[in-house]
Amino acid sequence: SNMLHRFGLLISASRIITSNPFQFNSAHAKLPSTTMTRLNATKSGARTALDEMSPDGSFKRVDAAWRNKISKEPGSMFPPEKNRYHLYVAYACPWAHRTLMTRAIKGLEDVISVTVVMPVWQKTKPDDPNDSHNGWIFADKTSGKVLKNPAGLGGPFPSSYPQNEEDPFYNAKSIREIYEMAGDKDGKYTVPILFDKWSQTIVSNESSEIIQMLNSEFDEYATSPDIDLEPEDLREAMQSVDSWIYPNLNNGVYRCGFAQTQEAYDVAIDELTAAFDRVEDILSRQRFIAGDQFTLSDIRLFVTLLRFDEVYVVYFKTNTRSVANSAVLLNYCRDMYQMARVAETVDMHQIKEHYFCSHPDLNKLSIVPRGPNFERMLKERHNRGDLGIKRPKISVSDDEKSPPPSEASVVSSI
Repeated sequence: SNMLHRFGLLISASRIITSNPFQFNSAHAKLPSTTMTRLNATKSGARTALDEMSPDGSFKRVDAAWRNKISKEPGSMFPPEKNRYHLYVAYACPWAHRTLMTRAIKGLEDVISVTVVMPVWQKTKPDDPNDSHNGWIFADKTSGKVLKNPAGLGGPFPSSYPQNEEDPFYNAKSIREIYEMAGDKDGKYTVPILFDKWSQTIVSNESSEIIQMLNSEFDEYATSPDIDLEPEDLREAMQSVDSWIYPNLNNGVYRCGFAQTQEAYDVAIDELTAAFDRVEDILSRQRFIAGDQFTLSDIRLFVTLLRFDEVYVVYFKTNTRSVANSAVLLNYCRDMYQMARVAETVDMHQIKEHYFCSHPDLNKLSIVPRGPNFERMLKERHNRGDLGIKRPKISVSDDEKSPPPSEASVVSSI
């Protein structure tokens, strides 16, 4: 309590975690008055990716605003502790998927709780006709309401799926409300959010930094603490590949899809195509993108390649290349997908439903293409073991262990 007092975060007894370690008493769930301010959304600010445009019609992603760190250093405002932190994520979002994968591979499921929001964006202030923001909403388990896309078309979409939850702490209806309750002034209501349940505020919404924290700061609680996804001897190589994969592939797909001029699209697709070929060349010679060991850089790359054929080729016009048509990259994705606990972080239905149904400007009637059933391809055997042996040895229970699926056992998840 002395540490929290130094930082002006006075946590009353009513906010202590209850018998359920992943929840606190929502009846008392209010932010401390010293930090509680309401968001006055800046009308000129970017509130979704569709707003992040430059005058020349090119997509310019705005940096995340919450950049605090969980650290084992003495005196840290946010020390690593079991049951203290919570992730708000979407299965659909590649940036959030990074955090789900890292949490699973490190074995932090019983350490950091998770709430998964619904895939199709909705109006976050439906009772305010002057507020046009569309974004992530929580499941509604009771009303049985049928939803359409933000323009009132398409669907119908359910108000909940079994794997999506209501907000467990504040009964918030949207991710926007979590930001507002934390006193956010940026107005960009994104996932993932790494949330501190004790001080009831946002720690970080920058996925690249959240996955670093999950990798390094919770080893004393992790079931796979020996897995280091950012080893010292590969950090320089990781920084090198991340420096061009992020702008040209991870963000490159969005630069193609959200371009508003032909010139902006042409620049983006040329850079994406070159980066795709460069990744293919590297992975034809080594098992993982930064060397002979699986790292955070592979997680960052995989979540984009996973969505490439099913979504980006069609929706974002990245049709100069295809993962399914690259033996190297298809087998690389199989290698990632078949690692213990990774497949359970993938929900291709929600991935496709989000992209094709959340942006009426790009897909007015929210028709979802059938697609090539890419996830089924990922369940087939791969040959990546010939290129290296340092796949992470993840601690799994006997219940989790299973042999590689045969062709006959593969069923579609779409």
